Amino acid sequence: MEYEAVIGLETHIQLNTLTKIFCSCKADSWFDPPNSNICPVCTGLPGSLPVLNETVVEKAVLLAAAMHAEIQPLSFFARKNYFYPDLPKGYQISQYDQPLAVGGYLDLPIPQGYTRRVSIWKLHIEEDAGKTKNDAGRRQIDFNRCGVPLVEMVTGPDLRSADEAAQYLIRLRQLLRWLGVSEADMEKAHLRCDANVSIRPQGATLLNPKTEIKNVNSIDAVREAIAKEIERQTREVTAGRLIQAWTLEWDEDAGVLRKMRSKETEADYRYFRDPDLLPLRVDEAWRKRILADLPELPLERKARFEAQYGLPAYDADILTAERRLSDYFEAAVKAYGSDPKRVSNWMMNDVTRMINERNTPPDRLKLTPAYLAEILRLVDAGTINISTGKALLLKVEESGRLPAEIVQAEGLAQVSDTGAIREVCAEVLAENPKEAAAYKAGKVTLIGWFVGQVMKKMRGKADPALARQVLEELLK
Repeated sequence: MEYEAVIGLETHIQLNTLTKIFCSCKADSWFDPPNSNICPVCTGLPGSLPVLNETVVEKAVLLAAAMHAEIQPLSFFARKNYFYPDLPKGYQISQYDQPLAVGGYLDLPIPQGYTRRVSIWKLHIEEDAGKTKNDAGRRQIDFNRCGVPLVEMVTGPDLRSADEAAQYLIRLRQLLRWLGVSEADMEKAHLRCDANVSIRPQGATLLNPKTEIKNVNSIDAVREAIAKEIERQTREVTAGRLIQAWTLEWDEDAGVLRKMRSKETEADYRYFRDPDLLPLRVDEAWRKRILADLPELPLERKARFEAQYGLPAYDADILTAERRLSDYFEAAVKAYGSDPKRVSNWMMNDVTRMINERNTPPDRLKLTPAYLAEILRLVDAGTINISTGKALLLKVEESGRLPAEIVQAEGLAQVSDTGAIREVCAEVLAENPKEAAAYKAGKVTLIGWFVGQVMKKMRGKADPALARQVLEELLK
């Protein structure tokens, strides 16, 4: 019998606010010493009272709108009760039956050529717990993360493979960074994922008992852990054994899943309304102010780049992977005034390499979109050749000077004087008689090598097309 996987993801997204959700402690303390960013509120000392961070709500509303979710005008905070060493209050402030947003979806393009719509059951805000670490048999506790603002987002059981789950996280990470609501770095726990996995006969509609996979801190680990669990469940069911509703822990070093405990139910958490926090009201005026900052979303911009600029899907996908790169491309196209595909080629082959190698965001490059457009126009006019143009990108980035100014100051203008090029071509042929004889004997691919020698002698300033033409004439 053939089985299919049924996968739902619970993602915890750390919002990139300066302070925590209910107090003024610093929120992002990844590089700080343990227990250095805590106060009576986030450690739950008697008599302390939480005060909601307004920016947390605004960022969560922005994300909810981007996920096509229905933002609720009234929601409530609840206490989720459980006892664990890194939860000093003995409960977590979260939302339960009346969350900030419900419904929504993400249309997920799959590389194999189809689209999977992933539904969002609910989206709510909550505080994070602390962190425990096992060190030489001792359990150490760091409360710095207590009170860090999170959005928890729960998908429907709509994903059908480990690869689809990985694609969902890739697109979600892209969206979070695009909106500017989270750094979405899984290695730093800005984006965490628990995967609920079950299997069923191919084509069936029932939902079987599921297991929950925890402790995965990269997209590759999510893919591998889900694949391993699908394989395990398939073996168990094929052997006639039942799947138990376990919570599983992923051991990345060993590449194995281990049982942590039987899976909790909602009743185990004894939710009730938090008496220390007022109801959260998002009125229409506040909602409109927040959504005024909602940008064109990445998949929408990708589709527009294909339609408006005639870019291939591959180019459009690369250029919309990151919002600032996408904005840079559009600004360069506007400055250049024509041929968006030409701008795309230079960006994908040269500008993105410079961004990656120098670790400089697109909006902080000295090579501005206007400067890139000027270099393209210099190449189009024959003032410089393509190789000089590509070298000029780096020169502009290092100095911040105008491209034309650098060309003039360093004498980089292309040599198109036929007489001068002919003289150098003759020198190259005279210095390489064996290669010339091989060319005449039929090894015509050597023409590229000869052009390279001419370019080398002329410090890259020769018109390569003219050099090739002259060489072919002389070799005849």
